[in-house]
Amino acid sequence: MKLSIFYIDAFTDEPFKGNPAAVVPLNTWLPEADMQAIATENNLSETAFFVRDADGKFLIRWFSPMTEIAFCGHATLASAYVMFKHDMASSPITFWAKAVGDIAVSQQKDGLIEMNFPNRAPTPVTDIPPALLQGLSIRPAQVLKNQQAYLAVYENQDEVVNVVPDLQELKKLAPLDVAVTAPGDRHDFASRYFWPANGGEEDPVTGSIHAGLAPYWAQRLGRSELVALQASRRTGVLNCRVEGDRVYVAGACVQYLEGTIIA
Repeated sequence: MKLSIFYIDAFTDEPFKGNPAAVVPLNTWLPEADMQAIATENNLSETAFFVRDADGKFLIRWFSPMTEIAFCGHATLASAYVMFKHDMASSPITFWAKAVGDIAVSQQKDGLIEMNFPNRAPTPVTDIPPALLQGLSIRPAQVLKNQQAYLAVYENQDEVVNVVPDLQELKKLAPLDVAVTAPGDRHDFASRYFWPANGGEEDPVTGSIHAGLAPYWAQRLGRSELVALQASRRTGVLNCRVEGDRVYVAGACVQYLEGTIIA
């Protein structure tokens, strides 16, 4: 088996920043066990695989080192970047994923790539799970959740940066992950993302959760266009726009590696 593979740093215009994703274009699907083995070998937040169907859509699947993921933004961004950069397709393109449906992606004039996500606005949680409070070293001011994660809201970016997660406690919240968020210092809002049940310790930049974070902050701040910082060690910047039942998330990418899987 020989397969092309690309490593892309997503949501950044600098190498070694943002969130690295592996992208593996396919002509036909591999056995699921093979895709999981490749993702585990890569040991990145996600490895994306895509196949073009007869209608011209690109069916996409995402795997963490541990399991298949229902919705991943940064590896979708990375996949589109590979397709545009290597002339596999022209903008706009449409991905399709079972849990999300269509994801339209387009190259913007400013060089950013914009993804069209479903609006996954969170709702307040009144009965906060003890594992969430015990799993975060700083008690949040508010807790919400959507289909993907609990959203713990803090007063300021310093609290988000200084939160120390107890991953064994947060793992008890499976299948949901945990995002911590607050108003940003130089950005509209900041966040971090912990996902011990589904992928690892801390995800460097999480495009998918901004389908929930952006609607929350758009309503709170009273504007539909926002610039977000994911305040991980690698950091990443996401341009967000909320329009009704859709959330647009845009970012830059940098290619780190191009190679061949031989197995």
